[in-house]
Amino acid sequence: MEREEILKMTDHTLLSPTAAWEEIRETLEDAMRYGAASACIPPSYVKKASEYVQERLPVCTVIGFPNGYSTTETKVFEARDAIANGASEIDMVINLGWVKDQNYQKIEREIRIIHEACEGRVLKVIIETCLLSEAEKIKMCELVTKAGAEYIKTSTGFSDAGASSGDIALMRRYVGKEVKIKAAGGIASFEDAQEFIRMGADRIGASRLIKIMKNIDRK
Repeated sequence: MEREEILKMTDHTLLSPTAAWEEIRETLEDAMRYGAASACIPPSYVKKASEYVQERLPVCTVIGFPNGYSTTETKVFEARDAIANGASEIDMVINLGWVKDQNYQKIEREIRIIHEACEGRVLKVIIETCLLSEAEKIKMCELVTKAGAEYIKTSTGFSDAGASSGDIALMRRYVGKEVKIKAAGGIASFEDAQEFIRMGADRIGASRLIKIMKNIDRK
């Protein structure tokens, strides 16, 4: 697979706690220049970013991030606020404590309500695979499918580990056919990204791929 094809499947990401507007502006410019699927940025910059790109690029943001333990009502507000500010895609974190408590009905309800709040925008559900058992990952595939979200996503990139090819393969096996998969966290090379795509990922969350391209262009 050509690098340009991989970049079309990539959410170019900047979620550093210290990210300031100049870095975010550069992220937006780079995402547009290299044809990324979206730019994933902090919620507080979504409005300014949306105005800056003027529909030339989908703006993605995160809610309940990175720990997922905000109340459902808070996450719904975050989703609606992000959409009002111009976000095209929302990446939400599930309540991992509820997974451990086996409060599966609450998890499904939360995803469903947030999906409704997204009003047709893409919702990606982050399940933080590195903190779950295999049985829990399988259950999350089931719940994300039942709740109607467009994507299931491996990781925030802020926990113990990021995406693994094994997790992508497991998701592909157990998630519904209509649900897409996003691999994120620790993707350091085009070879990594290509392996995840080969295993079944439809979207890549990464900051390093476009940096690699920029380094190549400088030579």
